[in-house]
Amino acid sequence: MRTIMVLIMHMATLTMIDTISLCSGSHSGSGSGSGFASGSATGVGAASKTQLPLLSLIGLRFRVLVRLRTWFPAWLLPVSLLALCAMPVAAAEGGSAAVYESDSSFDDVMDGLRLAIEERGLFINNIMHMSEMLERTGADLGADRPLFGQAHSVEFCSAVLSRRMIAEDPSRVVNCPFIIAVYTLPDEPDKTFVAHRRFGADEVSGSEVMGEVAAMLKNISEQAVSW
Repeated sequence: MRTIMVLIMHMATLTMIDTISLCSGSHSGSGSGSGFASGSATGVGAASKTQLPLLSLIGLRFRVLVRLRTWFPAWLLPVSLLALCAMPVAAAEGGSAAVYESDSSFDDVMDGLRLAIEERGLFINNIMHMSEMLERTGADLGADRPLFGQAHSVEFCSAVLSRRMIAEDPSRVVNCPFIIAVYTLPDEPDKTFVAHRRFGADEVSGSEVMGEVAAMLKNISEQAVSW
């Protein structure tokens, strides 16, 4: 996926350069286009000058398609475009939680989350089955409406970050263990969401360790939804 993104960014850069060259060429052509107009009537020459940028843009698009065909195998271009459309949505802004969205299944995102945590050398303390607990207690309370399709909260710990964070401010013990939740909604069964606590901007900018904690939660969540 990263290779595909690099190639697409490369093509976007080339297209931008071509466009800039086209615009500068059209500008200079309008200033010294007497040779073009001299072979035709004045009205025809002006019309041709007006059509030249349009024809050049069509040619530019053709060159871009040719380049894409050169860079990509025939089957890879449509696959890469579909992959771009299916890329996970970035964390929603605002609120007390950062929420990420994926078209992958709940089980795939859970697998991705476990891997993202464990490959960083972190220990998963517990996985809470929140949807089952809420369904069970809801029945006792007479509340039958399901809140989730599935929902798990994953608790994990970083000994190094936890100690540094609490040494700086003992009240930050409330952040231990770290929790990232994975869930689906009854009305959106084809989407899987990942959420973690969002720290205040002042807290993150004013503390090196809190900046590292926030970045860790963000990176782990993004890796989970990329599955």
